[in-house]
Amino acid sequence: MKCLLQDLWKEEIQWDDPLPTHIEKEFNYNCRSKSKKVGPLSVAELKESEIKLIKHAQRSLFDKKEIPSISNLFPFVDGEGIVRVGGRLENASVPYLHKHPASLPKGSKLSKLYFNSLHTRLFHVGPQRLLNAVRQKFWPLSGRSIARKTVHQCVICFKSRPILSSQIMGNLPSERVNISSPFTIAGLDLCGPFLVKYKNYRKGTLNKVYICVCICFSTKAIHLELLSDVTSDALIATLKRFTSRRGKCSKFYTDNATNFVGANSILKKFHKLINFPDENLAKYFVSENIDWKFIHPKSPHFGGLWEAGVKSGKHHLKRAIGNLHFIFEEFETIMIQVEGILNSRPLTPLSSDADNFDVLTPGHFLIGRPITSIPEPNLIDVNENRLSRWEKITKVMQRTWKKWKSDYLNTLQARSKWITEKKMI
Repeated sequence: MKCLLQDLWKEEIQWDDPLPTHIEKEFNYNCRSKSKKVGPLSVAELKESEIKLIKHAQRSLFDKKEIPSISNLFPFVDGEGIVRVGGRLENASVPYLHKHPASLPKGSKLSKLYFNSLHTRLFHVGPQRLLNAVRQKFWPLSGRSIARKTVHQCVICFKSRPILSSQIMGNLPSERVNISSPFTIAGLDLCGPFLVKYKNYRKGTLNKVYICVCICFSTKAIHLELLSDVTSDALIATLKRFTSRRGKCSKFYTDNATNFVGANSILKKFHKLINFPDENLAKYFVSENIDWKFIHPKSPHFGGLWEAGVKSGKHHLKRAIGNLHFIFEEFETIMIQVEGILNSRPLTPLSSDADNFDVLTPGHFLIGRPITSIPEPNLIDVNENRLSRWEKITKVMQRTWKKWKSDYLNTLQARSKWITEKKMI
């Protein structure tokens, strides 16, 4: 009796309406036959139920008005009263249901249930694969939006792609936003290995070398040094070459050793050497008044400045070298050329003004112009006294720092990511 009432409700039959033939036959069969239809549904019963559900879903949409959204599909009604897609595949050697799939309305309960069922059966596929599977049998109106909504609302899919919690981006440290001489405060990191050859070695022997990347906090100028080995002596020699060419550095920042859980053994060795220096290295730090600082443990984003420098350096090196293997001197030459290119990169957005063709670069703080720019003419024969000449040079440097303050510093104002504040876990 309950099944009969449900069928009558689905068919929207009123009290005085005549009973449909298929419901009457099924009711009479169950009343007269000793073997009533109980137990699992047969294939024929499932197919008949599917037809009824499709007709019921289509009745609310296609009964009394023409639907413009499917007019380009040339729909037609088949012998069972189901609206199917006409399309252009009449001559294709594919099954009839694939050639003329039944149309499913957008807002029907049947569309939602079928998408959810198929999404679960196919082990939570994405929207594109889900829509393709549905169109093997049906043609859902606005199928892409239904597929996306199905995947978006799936609890299991949501749990499988958790969103990492991130706090609002912090303020820049004072070393980044205050005027200081180039490389007074710098970040240091190691990248590699790269394979090079030596002249005196037998042919085909390749050796590993590493690049030490130093980047200035205030001007973003980059200095590259080549290391043949990661030892305290090699690091001391590298720092001596660096300070002899760029001036003494008062403070170095580098990654904390706990940030290198998955790094290779050489990087671990390098940062262990910095964290726990031996006697020679410790004496050198003290004699040169170098204050070595480490970023917070497990916070690699604190070292984004030198990580970006490593990325930029490797970008040019890999494209310049490719799969070739150079001797040590040739590789060092290419590396220093890359350093010059990086120190000629613009720090501020380019101006659209045709008269303002110069842009602030790290090279302006090192030599007064970009490293790769054309040299200026010789002005040694100009009749100017020494004082006015010195004042002119000083004024040029002051103008450069003023441009750094007005143009470059403003570009650091906006937060590029992590712009929303979230609750702590």
